[in-house]
Amino acid sequence: MKSNLDRNRNANEPSKRRLKTKPLVLLIVVLAIGNLLWFINWVVPKKAESPFQVGEEVASVAGKPITREQWMTAMEKTVGREVLLGLVNDQVMETAAKEYNIDISDEDIDRELALLSSLDGKAYTGLDAEQMRRKVRSELILNRVLTKDIVIDDKAVKAYYEKNEAQFEIPTTYRTSLLVASTESDAKQALKELKGGSSFDVLAKERSIDSSSASIGGDLGYISSRTEEVDPAILEKAKKSKEKDVSSVFKLSDDTYAVIQVSDVLKGRSFKLKEVQEHIRRELALQQLSQSVSPETFWQEFDAHWFYGK
Repeated sequence: MKSNLDRNRNANEPSKRRLKTKPLVLLIVVLAIGNLLWFINWVVPKKAESPFQVGEEVASVAGKPITREQWMTAMEKTVGREVLLGLVNDQVMETAAKEYNIDISDEDIDRELALLSSLDGKAYTGLDAEQMRRKVRSELILNRVLTKDIVIDDKAVKAYYEKNEAQFEIPTTYRTSLLVASTESDAKQALKELKGGSSFDVLAKERSIDSSSASIGGDLGYISSRTEEVDPAILEKAKKSKEKDVSSVFKLSDDTYAVIQVSDVLKGRSFKLKEVQEHIRRELALQQLSQSVSPETFWQEFDAHWFYGK
């Protein structure tokens, strides 16, 4: 028979165990609350701070302000649709590349740029280097998607190459921007401003009297010995210019004066058949299509939607 002392000890043990578990339970509760607060803070995003102030003034006329909102709305109406269309189409083509396991390398883009610049130097005027490469990439993806099921035999590819071999002898091409002034003094003043840090693109839009290039910042695209519509003096100056530098003032054949800037040089090269056979195969396959196809054709397939509706 247990003693009273034993009974008392046994009676107190549950109470002691309960007392010992209280700190542990409290700790678990505190940790749970902390985790909950962290989770809420992680899931619920903080309100993004706008880099612009509401009603911020960007210009004024006769004391009447033009706000940033007005400016952005006007830009959205004038160029917003075209810019967004380009972004959507680029993304559609990237999705198509994944869907159809199409790989476009930097070498593919370089080759396409070299071939294109010698045939149509103005193909990508108005685009900077990054935009130009992105557009070439999208076009390559589109063309590969369209021609993936068309078979062109090797004999046809070889025959095309032999018939058009001169097309694959690529001269050096120069991505050139032009600013034309009616007098030498005006051209020198423009050069002084360019040397002082003014943007060639902006100054050409403001000052150049060459209407065909002024609206796109003086961009002539890629010019070479094959470019017929450009004053020979411009090409000669481009050959002597260093990339990114602004040239000295020089006279054109119509007695106007100009300065140029060469932003990129694609060295001339000769392409062997094996280097361009896939390019030729794709071009021959595209000729078999009954109509031209744009990236918008694939919007439905890849569930593309945008702000402007259908």
